[in-house]
Amino acid sequence: MTNRVVPLLAIAAAVAACSHQAAKPAPTPTPTPGAARGGISQNPAPEGQPPAGDSTGAGGAGGGVAGRGGVPGQPRPYNRVITPGARTRRGMFAVHRVNDRLYFEIPTRELNKDMLVVGRYTRAAASNPTTGQGGGFGEYAGDQFSERTLRWERNGNRVILRSPSFAITADTAASVYRAVENSNYGPIIAVLNVEAYGPDSAAVVDVTRLFTTFVPEFAAIRGNTPQTIDPTRSYIERALAFPDNVEVEATQTGTPAAAGGPGGGGGGAGAGGAARSAQSVLAHWSIVRLPEQPMMPRRFDERVGFFSIRNVDFGTNEQRSARREYITKYRLECAGAPDAQGLCTPKKPIVYYVDPATPEWLKPWMRRAILDWQPAFEAAGFRDGIVAADPPANDPDWSPEDIRHTVIRWLPSTVENAVGPHVSDPRTGEILNGSTRIFHNVMNLAREWYFTQVSPLDPRAQRLPLPDSLVGKLMEFVVAHEIGHTLGLQHDQIGSSTYPADSVRSASWVHRMGHSPSIMDYSRFNYVAQPEDKIDVNDLGPKVGPYDKFAIMWGYKPIPGARTPDQERPTLESWARMQDTIPWYRFSANNEFGQFGTLNEAVGDADPVKSTALGFKNLKRVVGYVYDATVRPGEDNDELQEVYGRVVSQWATEAGHVATMIGGGTVQYKSGSQKGAVYERLSRERQAAAVRFLNENVFETPTWLIRPEIASRIEASGMIQRINGAQTRVLTAVLNDGRLNRLLEGEALNPTSAYKLANMLDDLRHGIWSEIYTGRPVIDAYRRELQNDFLTQIDRKINPPATPAAGGQGGGGGGFGQPQAPLADDAKSQLRGELVTLRNDIQRAIGSAGDRATTLHLQGMVHRIADILEPKK
Repeated sequence: MTNRVVPLLAIAAAVAACSHQAAKPAPTPTPTPGAARGGISQNPAPEGQPPAGDSTGAGGAGGGVAGRGGVPGQPRPYNRVITPGARTRRGMFAVHRVNDRLYFEIPTRELNKDMLVVGRYTRAAASNPTTGQGGGFGEYAGDQFSERTLRWERNGNRVILRSPSFAITADTAASVYRAVENSNYGPIIAVLNVEAYGPDSAAVVDVTRLFTTFVPEFAAIRGNTPQTIDPTRSYIERALAFPDNVEVEATQTGTPAAAGGPGGGGGGAGAGGAARSAQSVLAHWSIVRLPEQPMMPRRFDERVGFFSIRNVDFGTNEQRSARREYITKYRLECAGAPDAQGLCTPKKPIVYYVDPATPEWLKPWMRRAILDWQPAFEAAGFRDGIVAADPPANDPDWSPEDIRHTVIRWLPSTVENAVGPHVSDPRTGEILNGSTRIFHNVMNLAREWYFTQVSPLDPRAQRLPLPDSLVGKLMEFVVAHEIGHTLGLQHDQIGSSTYPADSVRSASWVHRMGHSPSIMDYSRFNYVAQPEDKIDVNDLGPKVGPYDKFAIMWGYKPIPGARTPDQERPTLESWARMQDTIPWYRFSANNEFGQFGTLNEAVGDADPVKSTALGFKNLKRVVGYVYDATVRPGEDNDELQEVYGRVVSQWATEAGHVATMIGGGTVQYKSGSQKGAVYERLSRERQAAAVRFLNENVFETPTWLIRPEIASRIEASGMIQRINGAQTRVLTAVLNDGRLNRLLEGEALNPTSAYKLANMLDDLRHGIWSEIYTGRPVIDAYRRELQNDFLTQIDRKINPPATPAAGGQGGGGGGFGQPQAPLADDAKSQLRGELVTLRNDIQRAIGSAGDRATTLHLQGMVHRIADILEPKK
């Protein structure tokens, strides 16, 4: 469940809960090249149109922007600018709409204050499910398109809109602060002429173009091609002011830029203009003052899984620059003393709103997902620290895009996902807003997970569609997971490996502890449990568990007497040390040992061999009734094909968990005061057992998974490719470069006890090519395909394709995670040696082959090996 987006979970369109003043606007003048130099637009005026405004800033409609010469005009009388017909809202700023213009009246007290602007769509052009076009992130109401720090500064009769950075810092009293300040000059977003001064000397500036022309920091139009915003088709919709924030909505219309790069053209009716399609969005910007009394931040610790913000402090006495990292979290403070149960009422609870566009039958499950987190906040000392609410029914100023409101958004998309991003104060990590976003079709993903993983334990799930009450429960889990992200929590992928594998078959254990200690783990449904275990169907799915309660306690519980982050550290350390004796409190989002112990989609992965064997038993049950569960009178076979494909994919996923044991090990992050190793390799015996299991249960043709009665309904051909594709996923994991390198590393560190690379390759060869070691080999079509793929993968390692030039496609290392070290030359030598041995063994077996197909296959393999060992130049 994805965030930033990692696999589960993500998105679709919600109906805006506010009314829009949509009077037909007058065309907005087109910006000039001079305006671009003033910092407000990058768009030249289209040919044949007059420049907007003059260089003095006085009079004309474009006068709010510093012009070509950058010389501001004289401010005019207030009532000449803010006329009696202005529509005004007062708050942090006064906002005035005068015809088609938008003015901010910025009091002196709001100058030089740290602010944040967050841009989100109120209406957007989502995907077309019939054509398959679109459907990605950034296309739905509520999707975020910008986030930027702001600071308004006065310079004579100008207002400078700047974006400050907090990446480097120092105490203002330290002499080094001057050097830090001089190295932290924030970029200028816009230079605005003061049009008038209010009665209290507040500067009045015309900000229309921030929202109706191409200002990169504000632009809502995005795309794979250069875009420009057409001001003749863009206009302000509404503007609201509140004590701590200002909300602006505008329609922006973008067209692909003309040849020559971004900013060209303007999308007019010139040559080729008709061929370019426009995109319009209704965009919403929240401009919020960051807390004037910043929250005291809490130091990040890699042992507890919070998202974080970072800066570098040059004002310490550490004789080096000090990296400071703070967790992201809401500000929860007690309103009074704790009660008899040790719980206090928060001054301001965390409020989650349920999108009114959510299907009515699912709204109660959304509320339950919110309330599922209340016990975690009780562990942190807060009663009702998190609450569920519905948007006010009759408040025209309420908007789900307003940064003050955290909303569970329901979005109409065929994408099977959901996400839980949040916005935080870049100075302290204080979460200002969360946005749980649910794609409609994640219901399909959740129900098919449930069907393939635990339907043998729940009779309700042995036929599709599932009952609404069950799907509601599945969506409660999905939403609760995403809420965890908005509260600041990362994925806790180590969680499911911290429970003993046998415990997840215990009905009492699972009822009390769950089958994983964290709902933030990618541990979906308990496929290890067997029907005879009689686990309650309500306990088959994830829940907010022991780790989640521990993590929320660690991140949110007040520490009396601590006045600085460093004063909190001894208490936080003592809490983190609870992991020494309570393993399910441990955290890791990934594992340098090839992901063993931090697996996605795993249950019982303390012992993947045992757990996968049990999972396979359930899959054998599922595949026996998948036909009856999906085929219905009058319907085609699409659902049968989809669900059968999910069963095969689930088989490969569970098999892949075993592969991570090879060259694998466990991780427990530790601070300097904790004894013992952080990284522990698995024993030689366990790694060898993993290869043996794969040879016998995965690389041997899984005949039970091959269903001719299904194949005859869904395809003319493809079963060989389907099974081989699943097996190849696992083989690729076994032969992963990092895994082979780790086997060499293990041998170098422990030559007498390690599972050596040569041992693994020998064991794998005897499994995948087992037929040639029998008296009369007969190799079926599935095995022939797998053996060909085995050679293909080794060929790619010994004779890798040319690497694209830097900056070309695939170059630059722009992927996620740390770059992986290349395959060691020693590993390549051992792979070549395996091929020499294999060729000799095949040649001996050819003469005794049991059928012609096997003979021809083995002869072909000899030729392939020769080509790999001595490639033609």
